[in-house]
Amino acid sequence: MTLGRNYRRLWTGSAFSNLADGVFQVALPLLALRITRSPAQIAGVALAARLPWLVFALHAGALADRLDRRRTMVNVDVARVALIATLAAIAAFEAERLWILYLIAFALGIGETIFDTAAQSVMPMVVDRDDLSRANSRLFAAEMTMNRFVGPPVGGLLAGVAMALAFASSAVGYLFAAAAIALMSGRFRPSRGSVRPPRLRTDIREGLRYLFRHRLLRTLAFMVGVMNLSIMASLAVFPVFAVSPGPMGLSGFGFGLLLTGGAVGSLVGSFAVPHIEKRLGRARTLRVAVVASSGACAAPLLTHPLLVGGAFVLVGIGEMCWDVITVSLRQRLAPEQLLGRVNAGYRLVGYGTMPVGAALGGVLGEALGLRWVFRIGAIANLLLLLCMRLVTDEEMEAADTAAHDVQPRLGDD
Repeated sequence: MTLGRNYRRLWTGSAFSNLADGVFQVALPLLALRITRSPAQIAGVALAARLPWLVFALHAGALADRLDRRRTMVNVDVARVALIATLAAIAAFEAERLWILYLIAFALGIGETIFDTAAQSVMPMVVDRDDLSRANSRLFAAEMTMNRFVGPPVGGLLAGVAMALAFASSAVGYLFAAAAIALMSGRFRPSRGSVRPPRLRTDIREGLRYLFRHRLLRTLAFMVGVMNLSIMASLAVFPVFAVSPGPMGLSGFGFGLLLTGGAVGSLVGSFAVPHIEKRLGRARTLRVAVVASSGACAAPLLTHPLLVGGAFVLVGIGEMCWDVITVSLRQRLAPEQLLGRVNAGYRLVGYGTMPVGAALGGVLGEALGLRWVFRIGAIANLLLLLCMRLVTDEEMEAADTAAHDVQPRLGDD
């Protein structure tokens, strides 16, 4: 049984989009390092990129439940092309300024908020409920491979040749992504009945009410919020630690190559998740993922690039296990007409902590030193194992059983 043409087009568009994002995520901090070596100022780039998850996520969810989700994704990718092409021109003329990087990173962060919420919400409209885990696993494999395996070394290599070339290639990737997603056929606006709430605020409250009354979903949202806070604190200052003259002494290309360790693990994990889940059960698999998130923070303490890269491989496997299980669960539990807002509320808690983590990483890096950022993040993640008492196989099976009947998928195939 195939997953259909629309799924393949979504898969292709997501692959190109994540390739472009992987290139950009390496090129942007390398461009910032041409301006400053301050941990706080470098962390500010990550803060600006992640801040929209804190201030705009709920609105993105409400829009995902009001607008055609495919068209929204296409429009965001077209806007990304324009913004990153502008950044390529700035880099070509060596006119970069920190405030410009912050501004463009923030604008792209808004786009990411809208795009990702629509993308996760469109999946149940493309494939059947029973195929969600398989579809998500394959999609995440493509996304992680492009975002962390192909994109970072390509971005580092192109930035070494010419910084503008790295940004231009990222813009081209987003252009191909928009074209692929635009080819999806059918209607992807969720059914809301004959009455539309007069205010966006009404939509937002409805989604938040559903999320915070659901004990399992709110527990998972809290956990991923803590994980992302500590991981982002570590990642925000990691370029200073990794790139020469930092302790690891890497070049830009070496830095991009190092980040592919997580992609290797994610790719392996995307194929291994069904087998791991079957052998350990969902709850134990999620416990392993929590331990892996602690490893994501602690890995730089190993200092040697091969050891850090090997640790990132294991971290990638755990991250993929967490993503496939929790995203598929959320897509099955939330009503289709609420899914965008539930996704947004969940990711507000889960991703809204990222700018806080980036700022915290910069402050702690300046005050205590970079190694303490990594140590504190690892300990914070390990403490999340206490929350797993509320996330059991029985709890997840009961929630699956109690979930509403899924409406027929939308979109022709």
